[in-house]
Amino acid sequence: MDILIQGILLGGLYALFALGLSLMFGVMRLTNIAHGDFIILSAFLTFALTSVGLSPLVALALTLPVAWVSGYVVQRGVLNGTLGKDPMPSLVVTFGLSIVVQNFLLEVFSADPRSINTGGFNTMSWSVEGGLSVGQLPVLILLLALVCTVGLQWLFNYTALGRAFRAVSDDPEIAELMGLNGHKVYALATALAFLFIALAGAMQGMRTTVSPSDGPMLLLFAFEAVIIGGMGSFWGTFIGAILLGVTQQIGSRIDPGWGIWTGHMVFLIVLVVRPQGLFPKTRG
Repeated sequence: MDILIQGILLGGLYALFALGLSLMFGVMRLTNIAHGDFIILSAFLTFALTSVGLSPLVALALTLPVAWVSGYVVQRGVLNGTLGKDPMPSLVVTFGLSIVVQNFLLEVFSADPRSINTGGFNTMSWSVEGGLSVGQLPVLILLLALVCTVGLQWLFNYTALGRAFRAVSDDPEIAELMGLNGHKVYALATALAFLFIALAGAMQGMRTTVSPSDGPMLLLFAFEAVIIGGMGSFWGTFIGAILLGVTQQIGSRIDPGWGIWTGHMVFLIVLVVRPQGLFPKTRG
């Protein structure tokens, strides 16, 4: 039971990592190698704001609009120039962004791991039957991931913006003939993805320590969750993240060195047996 609970809570954090990637890569077909590095950048921005005396909640409230604007500017000013059927230009550009972000963080914050001061909230827990304890911050993260998943699914199913995202993703040329500005729609999608990136970064910084070199590892967890769940499926991404967290916890109980490896093996098995992921695309 403890393995299951802790795995689900860890999966909630992975779901936050993966939702932005699910939107950009799984739905809009935008390749962002710097996804994990932007998560770490958001964590350090939130840390910097709390270090000057702001509460984590206020720091997060300031980080989110910065993330929205940054996502819009990055897509409109840089990534829109890489759009097309060939994924190589976006791979190269976002790889370059990853290097720039990592070196910027090393220059400003050094290589020392940092964490966001939550005033002890990250160590608070509830006691449940059987002598088990459930951390309050991990439960909050899981609830945030659930709310974000519901919100994204609602956005895509019932709003004009969601229909615009789907139309541009399915056929950009036809969508533009119908009056949509494809470059603007892509920029709005990236801006929305950066909101989830900022939220994930803040939660990661509150739950554990972060360092400038952590980005590629977080990108890998997010990518595995998206592929396990199924590209284009937000609920699939959420469940894929939960499955990844549970399997890592099972591996860690068998041997402390097996945790991450077990998750990678589950990802590989799903990729071989069901390359389209466990759940079909949910586009409304």
